[in-house]
Amino acid sequence: MTSNKICFIGAGNMSRSIISGLVNSGYQPELIEATNPSTPKLDALKADFAINTSSDNAAAAQRADVIILSVKPQLMQQVCEALATLDLSNKLIITIAAGIPATRYQDYFGQPIKLIRVMPNTPMQLGAGMSGLYAPDNISAEQKAIAEAIIKTGGDTVWVDDEDGLNLVIALAGSSPAYFFLFVEGMIEAGISMGMERDKARKLAQQAAFGAARMLIENPQLTAAQLRQNVTSKGGTTHEAVETFKQGDLHGLTAKAMANCIARAEEMAKQF
Repeated sequence: MTSNKICFIGAGNMSRSIISGLVNSGYQPELIEATNPSTPKLDALKADFAINTSSDNAAAAQRADVIILSVKPQLMQQVCEALATLDLSNKLIITIAAGIPATRYQDYFGQPIKLIRVMPNTPMQLGAGMSGLYAPDNISAEQKAIAEAIIKTGGDTVWVDDEDGLNLVIALAGSSPAYFFLFVEGMIEAGISMGMERDKARKLAQQAAFGAARMLIENPQLTAAQLRQNVTSKGGTTHEAVETFKQGDLHGLTAKAMANCIARAEEMAKQF
């Protein structure tokens, strides 16, 4: 992977996350190029990571060995069709767009392509990401290794055997940082309403979240339920809080939210 030229079509948050992971892991910035219609995001990427930038998608893609499509799903067809005149036979294409199936890109480009779908999440910015990858049958082991090496610079990865598995990845990892942020947001606001200063409430809640995540990671022999039970004394304060969550059917609400997330991904697959 060390000599592959990588082109990011789109300079949004996920492009920044992956670029940050690549550069921080020692990837040569001169091998990375990002494109975008407007310059502010490109200027920021160039200033922060010393990569190459361009407003010409086709020229940048032509120079690249690996093309990473990082644009909104509703813009994907337009972006891909504008690249359809290029010879893409020797290029690996990675897409991080939710919902659009791999076969649809074949239609967009109008030629045989080698494409891998990736579902990342924003903690990649910190090297703490979790991404799911799917490769159709025409992808070689070497190409899979290239994609995994790129994505792993921002965190951990899992491969799914079928494309539908990516929708589960979205619900479990791609979208889930927002679930945790929402929960912590609720804790902070409750703490403030009970008289705690905002900065102290945030410090307490975010460190508790960080510590709980570490306990999950560093105790793989224990289930999440066992870890919860270990801090829940019957009749105690934690028991009272946990019972309140149970009465509100937290598990049921979580399952419903994830199901709706998956349903939206399936809807997008038909829409674009």
